[in-house]
Amino acid sequence: MQNYLFKNISVVNEGETKVMDVYIKGSRIERIDGNITTKESATEIDGTGKHLMPGVIDDQVHFREPGLTHKATIQSESIAAVAGGITSFMEMPNTIPNALTINLLEEKYQIAANSSAANYSFFMGVSNDNAEEVLKINKQKSDYCGVKIFMGSSTGNMLVDNFNTLEKIFSETEMLIATHCEDETIIKNNYQQIKSIQPNLSAADHPIIRKEDACFESSLRAVKMAQKYNTRLHILHISTEKELQLFGNMMPLKEKRITAEVCIHHLHFTADDYDRLEYQIKCNPAIKSAHHKTALWKALLDNKLDIIATDHAPHLMSEKQPPYENAHSGLPLVQHALQMMLQYVQDGMLPIEKVAEKMSHAVADCFGIRERGFIREGYFADLVMVDLEKPYTVTTDNILYKCGWSPLLNKTFNASILKTMVNGHIVFDNNRLVSAEKGHRMSFNRN
Repeated sequence: MQNYLFKNISVVNEGETKVMDVYIKGSRIERIDGNITTKESATEIDGTGKHLMPGVIDDQVHFREPGLTHKATIQSESIAAVAGGITSFMEMPNTIPNALTINLLEEKYQIAANSSAANYSFFMGVSNDNAEEVLKINKQKSDYCGVKIFMGSSTGNMLVDNFNTLEKIFSETEMLIATHCEDETIIKNNYQQIKSIQPNLSAADHPIIRKEDACFESSLRAVKMAQKYNTRLHILHISTEKELQLFGNMMPLKEKRITAEVCIHHLHFTADDYDRLEYQIKCNPAIKSAHHKTALWKALLDNKLDIIATDHAPHLMSEKQPPYENAHSGLPLVQHALQMMLQYVQDGMLPIEKVAEKMSHAVADCFGIRERGFIREGYFADLVMVDLEKPYTVTTDNILYKCGWSPLLNKTFNASILKTMVNGHIVFDNNRLVSAEKGHRMSFNRN
């Protein structure tokens, strides 16, 4: 493998930014120091005026393979991810077939081993009738990121509303449980009420149908069950102010048994954007009114919200058209999430060190990921080099998602992703994929 030496680069890591040299030997970070020289052959990279950040770890993506490859593939979306500085991802089980057995889960790992540009892990899915299969992964718990439970609407056989199944999983699993929390009964009632008044629904009705109480009641149910059994619970994509009362901020992350994630689109868009973007930003949980966004930002900075993720969920533009009932929920974001957060850095919303914390360090700590998520000697060299002063505009020519569109089209960011390194290989450089090297399967420390 080729060795690399970043010189005079601003290293963003563990709460501080320092101008340092970083020497990469093989797949690992060999040395971090003020002035490194080496007798070994190494490609030198001038980092003057640039920043080096730990590669982003996205704990929630939908890459659609197998079964929905007309929308996306692990290969296409992982390339878009590394273009955006995401070096590792955890993918959800609602593919076709749903990943409800170990064999089906391992088939996804094999696809990723053959095609993923980024490091990868896949959640084990839960249905109302596969509890015994789910619990088998207790014996291989370092091999998987966690168990995913849809405690609300989903696709296929993945809405888990059987109380006995939930009790069994929460009480017996040794894995982290990640939950999608929305109350299906509340959602259906809201839909019927609004539909009876106005038969032709619009995208702007989505946050009314999937309103705050639907999220809160389901999240509360998950929290109570986790507290009953001391389960390691991670609630995905918190989208409402009311839910924030369920989480504390005083305990160090590594000691928390219940953690929470916020998604980039809930920090960026509000219900006011439906007039402009319509079904492009229809997603579950819904993007809601501005006061929720304000509350989410405060909770993120106060550490009530532990992780920033994308919930990247691509659909063809033809699948995002009215009527309301036919427009699919989800939007593609992995290529631009880091740039979105860096824009908020430049707008004074948060320091760049907090971006590294919430998109890399905290994800590694939350899931117990081995030797990733930090710029540390001995860790895997998963790194992203950014230029905070080089503007970048999202155009149809540079969107890498297979679906070919973005709700950020024509948006100009102040920062650009210059290089992305995965396991010591520069895989993305100067706006193009430059390496065919594949990412690694992540492994996890479990107590």
